[in-house]
Amino acid sequence: MTTTAEAKALVVDSRFPSESSGAVGALQVPLTFQGDKIDWHGFDRYDFVMDMQNQAITPFKAPAGEESGSLGNSAPGQLRCVVVVPKQSAPGNPWSWRGVYWNHQPQAEVELLKRGFHVAYISVDPKPREAMELAMDERMDELGMSPRALSEWDAWYAFLTNQYGLSKKPVFVGMSRGGIFEYSWCTANPSKVSGIYADNPAMERPAFQRLRTLARADVPILQVCGTLDPLLGTYASAIETIYQQFGGRVSMMIKEGYAHHPHSLRNPKPIADFIEQSVQAVRVLAPAFVGDNFVRTAYYSVESFYRDYPDEDTYITCRGPLFSPCYDRYEFSVRGTPTSTAVIVPSTAAAGIPWVYRAGFVFRDAKVDQELLARGFHIVTAPVTTNADGPLVKDWDVAYEYMIGHGFSKKPVIEGAGGGAGEMYAWAIENPDKVSCVYAENPHMRSALAKSQPLDNLAPLAKANVPLLHVCGTLDPWFEDNTLEVEKRYKQLGGKIQVIFKKGVGHTPLAPDDPAPVVDFIVRAATQS
Repeated sequence: MTTTAEAKALVVDSRFPSESSGAVGALQVPLTFQGDKIDWHGFDRYDFVMDMQNQAITPFKAPAGEESGSLGNSAPGQLRCVVVVPKQSAPGNPWSWRGVYWNHQPQAEVELLKRGFHVAYISVDPKPREAMELAMDERMDELGMSPRALSEWDAWYAFLTNQYGLSKKPVFVGMSRGGIFEYSWCTANPSKVSGIYADNPAMERPAFQRLRTLARADVPILQVCGTLDPLLGTYASAIETIYQQFGGRVSMMIKEGYAHHPHSLRNPKPIADFIEQSVQAVRVLAPAFVGDNFVRTAYYSVESFYRDYPDEDTYITCRGPLFSPCYDRYEFSVRGTPTSTAVIVPSTAAAGIPWVYRAGFVFRDAKVDQELLARGFHIVTAPVTTNADGPLVKDWDVAYEYMIGHGFSKKPVIEGAGGGAGEMYAWAIENPDKVSCVYAENPHMRSALAKSQPLDNLAPLAKANVPLLHVCGTLDPWFEDNTLEVEKRYKQLGGKIQVIFKKGVGHTPLAPDDPAPVVDFIVRAATQS
């Protein structure tokens, strides 16, 4: 989310929701809606119709037999609209919004009603019959929303929020083709969305192109899918990958052996918990060091967890920020440097504000960095110019001084993988008194930054008693000429170096299987420096 000076104020965020799965605070008197009401799963339901010509919304008497069934066909030129009211409203009048397939697998919405949410629905301008026959075809995205349909949804949103006082940021429920509509409207209106629950969803092409805007608005997504669903690879998996790369929060629950149906979960608690957490307001203050202009995204592991869900009679693969710790990642400019500096912020900083100073993007399989974040370390990625063959010492010096000027430890951990390790070694050699330790994964001891190559200039680090740790695969092509050579030369200089071998492993994966020995080494060095 790109912000201005306004970001210095407290902002509403759901990055770190409460673990409680109860109602969102004290309940209040429900809103009063116009028109006749009928029963829907034990709650009052009000029906409306929208005139497709002028978008006027008026009460409508539902036909007999619709109490707990699907909706009848709309009259020509009209759209069916529904609101279901909780016994007592949660503060802020939160609500969930669904388009198409009213009352299909409604267990999550019924649970939300019990928690004080309103439930709303609007039908979509029907497509020609020949288009409907594409519903399970790979061209399902051709069933997307027209500009007129988007406008009709805008009118329904304005009706509920302006006339009846429902929250300005609903949460969306979309199943199958419903995913097209929720993603279409949400990516076009990212500031009006608290969260998205998508179940075996499809998505139209324009919405794919707008996912970056949704991610920058920090809208959390939960996708529930079946391993046998024919839409999984085309849509849900693609959405997950793209959203992760843009720094958005997307969690997955993939049901083993399930196809496109049945949607939802028999026990809707995980879905309802996600939705409730998405609307809970947690006040977060942007760190002072990011300044007035920054981009905030989310950083989390995408490790999969295979968990037994007895209520579903299957195992579910779970991954994303609902199942792994999630941290704020800030990109901001430090005056005097050519590109942005990136900082991943721990939930609680450790005493002395220890930090890792590193080169290169922090990938989601960076186990050591993730464990250090859990221990209270900040992870700082140094700026690298785009107008040279590599980073420049002066830029990293400026960024270093900026960080310690904001209270960070004067002796960060120096870290790098592959070619990034060589660059970080070069900076450490130029600044040995500013280093607590050096940690490298399968390093290539070459640097565009260095006056002389790091492999030939280790003496300053040894003289400053800087401990080194390498984690390397024995089949890494750089193993013998880099790590083993560093080990030999550093010991000859009287320096302390430890090497953890990954037998039979090549250059990747870079991170160790067990980060604990590395993290213990780093924490000990940072504490003693």
